[in-house]
Amino acid sequence: MSKNVVIEAVSYRLPPHRIPSSSLENEVSRTMARLGLEPGFIEGLTGIRERRFWDVGTMPSEVATAAALDVMEKAGVAKEEIGCLINTSVCRDYIEPSTASLVHGNLGLPATCINYDIGNACLGFMDAMVNIALMIEAGLIRYGLIVDGEGSREVVEATLKRLSSDDIDEETFRANFATLTLGSGAVAMLMCSKATSTSGHLINGSVTRAATQHSRLCLGQKDGMVADAHGVLVHGVELAHITWQEACRTLKNWGDDTIDLYIPHQVSARNMKALNATLGLNPEKAHLNFQNLGNIGPAALPITLAMAEEDNRAKPGDHVALMGIGSGLNCTMMSVGW
Repeated sequence: MSKNVVIEAVSYRLPPHRIPSSSLENEVSRTMARLGLEPGFIEGLTGIRERRFWDVGTMPSEVATAAALDVMEKAGVAKEEIGCLINTSVCRDYIEPSTASLVHGNLGLPATCINYDIGNACLGFMDAMVNIALMIEAGLIRYGLIVDGEGSREVVEATLKRLSSDDIDEETFRANFATLTLGSGAVAMLMCSKATSTSGHLINGSVTRAATQHSRLCLGQKDGMVADAHGVLVHGVELAHITWQEACRTLKNWGDDTIDLYIPHQVSARNMKALNATLGLNPEKAHLNFQNLGNIGPAALPITLAMAEEDNRAKPGDHVALMGIGSGLNCTMMSVGW
């Protein structure tokens, strides 16, 4: 990138209902007892104390629209100035049309505003950032808006019902376990050129790598998700290491000694520990919230970035590393001068 694109603003919304891990375990307590799993199993294995749910019936486009209105007001950008809207939600209102078109209509964006969905599991939001950056670099648009609305209530409740069955064995329980780590949230980001910006959060460049030989380690549907959690951890960290090495070769000042803050995609405490050990990262530099929010899919990374700014951890002049990874497997690392 020619260092001409900035993150102008990020806004997020969190659901009202806090759901402790202990509450989920109560729903499957008979199965856990039969399999010899002690209470506290979820938090002990993942570090996730709670996650959040929206009200029943809340649609991804609804919460994505709310976050978009927040970020437009925060940045002082009128809807007429937005040239492209991209939605990256794993959760969708419908198979067709795109969730982006629903948000576009809700916001009353101009007919000239391009709109579409990007689907790439938990990496989708970062993919959209690269897409928007390239459009701004090419002079196609002045402002780009990215939205994401995730809701885990439906899939978690369906999984709990399934795991309550008397014929569930340990293998099936563990294959469905990752679903119980999912959280909910909504986020929106505005990007623009450096010349237009008032924030100056400059994107220095990014690196992406794929390992699609592992594309079937995590398979999700609307009513359930099965995952080889150990395989995702091992091969995900391997891919992150390859991506990190390439970032060290190609991105200026990329290294643990020159990065001030890590904004990683967050799955669990085990995954973060393995990532830090393999990449040689200082864990104190990472801003984490999976303990209270769980895994919010592609919304996790931008929500974490916004929270880090609120907590004064992302300060002017800091070198911030965005580190995303998603089922598939795909990984992107992006350098941002905050």
